[in-house]
Amino acid sequence: MDKDVFAKKTLNRKEILDLNLDLEDLNQLDSFELSKSDYRTGAIKSLIFTAIAIFIFFIPITINGETDITFGIIYNGLMKLAGLPGLWFIVLITIATAILSIYGKVFAKSGRIYEYFKGDSFVQPIIYSLGAVFGLLYALTVSTGFAGPEIIVGKSTGGTVIPSIAVAVFWIITVSSIFMPFLINYGFIELIGALMEPLMRPVFKLPGRAAINALVSFLSSSSVGVLITNKLYRKGVYTEKEAVLVATGFSAVSVGFAYMVIKTAGLQERFAFVYLLSSLMTLLISGIVARIPPFNKKKDIYLNGKVQTIEDIKATKSTAKQGILKTATSRAIKKAYMAPPLVNEIKGSLRDGLEVIPKVVSSLVAIGTGALIIAENTPVFDILGRLFIPLLTLLQVPNAAEIAPSFPVGIAEMFLPVLLIAEKVNVLEPGARFLVVAVSISQIIFFAETIVVMMSSKLPVKLWELVVVFLERTIIAILIGSLFMHLFF
Repeated sequence: MDKDVFAKKTLNRKEILDLNLDLEDLNQLDSFELSKSDYRTGAIKSLIFTAIAIFIFFIPITINGETDITFGIIYNGLMKLAGLPGLWFIVLITIATAILSIYGKVFAKSGRIYEYFKGDSFVQPIIYSLGAVFGLLYALTVSTGFAGPEIIVGKSTGGTVIPSIAVAVFWIITVSSIFMPFLINYGFIELIGALMEPLMRPVFKLPGRAAINALVSFLSSSSVGVLITNKLYRKGVYTEKEAVLVATGFSAVSVGFAYMVIKTAGLQERFAFVYLLSSLMTLLISGIVARIPPFNKKKDIYLNGKVQTIEDIKATKSTAKQGILKTATSRAIKKAYMAPPLVNEIKGSLRDGLEVIPKVVSSLVAIGTGALIIAENTPVFDILGRLFIPLLTLLQVPNAAEIAPSFPVGIAEMFLPVLLIAEKVNVLEPGARFLVVAVSISQIIFFAETIVVMMSSKLPVKLWELVVVFLERTIIAILIGSLFMHLFF
């Protein structure tokens, strides 16, 4: 579509729809004008629905002495309300997923079940089956007189993953699916995208709209960050390369979870400063990873096969005549005005969320629990940790031998690194504890949540690439974190 064809033309909704414009293409979004009345309507819609999105995902409120963002209060409230029946419901999902995956992968030749599972490898039914077994053993243990194997249902393994992560992710996906249309359909992303483009593109090789993912992840949940990335990739907002960089570079843990990590390391008195440094490290690492293999080899191609052009990149920037603020406002208002009916968008978003839940939850229970079993009961991570001792020694990091195992164990679960040093807090140097915290927060990629969500949501990334990038992020984080450690601790 030639942008100049419709330059300075005022079009109504029917005319815009008749042109069949791709409104995710900023060239096409900029190619028409709205009448004053339509502009006013779009502005009102954008303000109202964006205000709802900001309130849900970004504004902290205090209820009964507990402070959290509204999104967190909603899904945590649903978790508590569901209680034990909610746990059993999720376990039944894992059992059904295991059975149906075997049928769909081995026996079915057509139909919905076949279509749902046909993209999975033959290893996936085994993983889903393990998830069903682990989930059933845990549910029986906490609700009946049955005592499952401690190695599976103990507090340090299944007792952490199943009630605290898998159940939470179920509600996170469900609730975020309901409210995500408010965030992505009414101009907020276009507004932030235009404003942040001057920073995001040169530093991170990403469009300004990726800043939304960073905000949502930091303030709500890494799972929500990944889901938003996947949603925007499938809507044609991100290219393959951009989607992978955003999901693996900006889907950090929430502020609330980061506080638990920092408190466990005995650094809560300096929480704000430690979190600020860790967040800065996360951004610096993401900028570096975007420029090295394997992700710098990813293609800048959209899901529909269209290759990103220089014109596409230029279109994300404001024009000289309009300026950044006017471009941002215009795009937001047009997007809000042209948004489909809200009820239909919520239905579609919820349908997409419910479609991914069975695979995500089943995989989380299996892989998360399995990774923690390995971490808690084998010397694998201790052995891997020894590989980091020479680097830590070279960087003059105190307590190098004691904290080394915490770095590789982060690939299993983000909270594990600080758990490994929790009993040693009183004897470890503050700088060593800071390094463990900062590296674990900036690693982002771990099996107990983000890896599983990324793989289950069909983002264009392979497991081996995630493992390689985890190692890259870990090493770069140690290098940058050591510098911060010597400067501030």
